[in-house]
Amino acid sequence: MTMHDSSSSDPRSSGPSSFPPQEQEATGDESKMTPAPDYGATSYVGHGRLKDCVALITGGDSGIGRAVALAYAREGADVAIAYLESHQDAEKTRDLVMKEGRRAELYPGDIGDPNHCKQLISQIVKSFGHLNIVVNNAAYQGKAVESVTEIDPERLERTFRTNIMAMFHIVREAVPHLSAGSSIINVSSIQATNPTPSIIDYASTKGAITNFTLALAEELGPKGIRVNAIAPGPIWTPLIVQSFPAEKVKSFGSDTPLGRAGQPADLAPAFVFLASDDARFVSGAVLGVTGGKAL
Repeated sequence: MTMHDSSSSDPRSSGPSSFPPQEQEATGDESKMTPAPDYGATSYVGHGRLKDCVALITGGDSGIGRAVALAYAREGADVAIAYLESHQDAEKTRDLVMKEGRRAELYPGDIGDPNHCKQLISQIVKSFGHLNIVVNNAAYQGKAVESVTEIDPERLERTFRTNIMAMFHIVREAVPHLSAGSSIINVSSIQATNPTPSIIDYASTKGAITNFTLALAEELGPKGIRVNAIAPGPIWTPLIVQSFPAEKVKSFGSDTPLGRAGQPADLAPAFVFLASDDARFVSGAVLGVTGGKAL
């Protein structure tokens, strides 16, 4: 007899397998993407697993950050949304959190600036009273190149400053305010182990993030602070339309074993798990959410 669980969906058909050609300039605008990324508005169901926690999400204005913000709100958390300059996207994310009955505040600015990070953490703790979860999600991914010789010093510096140096700045300021039971979640990538030459600078930072996560988990474990990373595969976010030629976007993610790109909503449950007490013995892990691609 064949058993069928009606609550399970076919993972191959949970998102589009192709996209209309499109291209944007950095830093990308989610509201202009076709189709709009799925951030879980109609699918994510909360269960109170993060009740009254305070979470900082960098890059929280759109993409993965927006999906995590909404999921955390539905799990009972208040959210501090750090972002660079996409104010319209950030305001929409804030409104989504507030509609769930949770607090949300916006913190624009460049997290590559250590002084901004110091002010950011200070403002969050002053406003919310405490901090329990740090999600280091913000990232910069430049235009795809044909050769490493095309990556100039300015781009290289921006990529490393945003993607990995900012994590050092954020963590350095946040750790004194984190207590036992707190969680740090860094966003690495399948690019850390399967790098694409056309975005070699981005891929290099993701490898560094994995090592940063493992070393930090070892340092902070004795304090009861867990540190993990999530390594997404191809995910439909503003990073994609700002980095790749319009024609390449058409088939984005179709080479995964599941035959499609992931959506931000596909990652949100993993972020909830790692932040919650369900993952109380999980630290120093890199969780792949890749559509079947091996890390």
